[in-house]
Amino acid sequence: MPANKPFKINRAVVRADFNDLTAVVHYTRAAHSLGLWASERILIDRYFPDKGAHLLEAGCGAGRVAMALWELGYRRLHAFDFAEELLAQAQSLFIERKADITLFHADATRLSLCHVMRDKAFDGALFMFNGLMQIPLRRNRRRALRQIAAVCKPGATLLFTTHDRNSSAAEQALWRLEARRWAQGKQHPALREFGDRYFEEEGTGRTFMHLPDRAEICADLKATGWAHVHDVLRRAVASESAAVRDFSDECRFWIARKAD
Repeated sequence: MPANKPFKINRAVVRADFNDLTAVVHYTRAAHSLGLWASERILIDRYFPDKGAHLLEAGCGAGRVAMALWELGYRRLHAFDFAEELLAQAQSLFIERKADITLFHADATRLSLCHVMRDKAFDGALFMFNGLMQIPLRRNRRRALRQIAAVCKPGATLLFTTHDRNSSAAEQALWRLEARRWAQGKQHPALREFGDRYFEEEGTGRTFMHLPDRAEICADLKATGWAHVHDVLRRAVASESAAVRDFSDECRFWIARKAD
């Protein structure tokens, strides 16, 4: 669906974009060759030190993070995504590398409807590569946070990433201009909330992304049963390889714990 046609971003649009061949090839290549970013590895080692922990990965895509966790020695892994074509690629990767990871189809905003989740109590959860921010509408992102909290034990750790509207002077200038467009009613007609972007890149496909500021995420965690522990921009955690920088822009890591 071209980005310049009049429509509104919704769950169906995002799912179709992730199931599109261009996106599937892009994420499958990363799953097979990129592995964990240096910053991801550092934070996983720090906040998930127990290799016997029962972990849930939301928005696993083609299996990049789940496969890397298995190769690090984590053996109690569940992973899900709502894009069927990406799940098929993840399944193929896990079979190829003999990884016994429980993989299932689910929507993070409707996790309670999935029979695989019955009676589950995870020690921790991950929602990597800005997956949470690819859910349209703030109320739905909050719903996903609540759904993940509901299947986690008290004190469970959640690690996820977002972009940040204030991460650089250039970003701040861009969003000042965008704020004027919204004030004048001249924003892209597909967008639902200030902070939304919808764009297309060669070799990546069409992407919806919500870019929050720090206060927004702090409020969302507080409202959904999570206690903020730490947040940090990727560049302050590790210097990433050229391959990682080509694959992904700067982001902010968030660590939270499920409130008792």
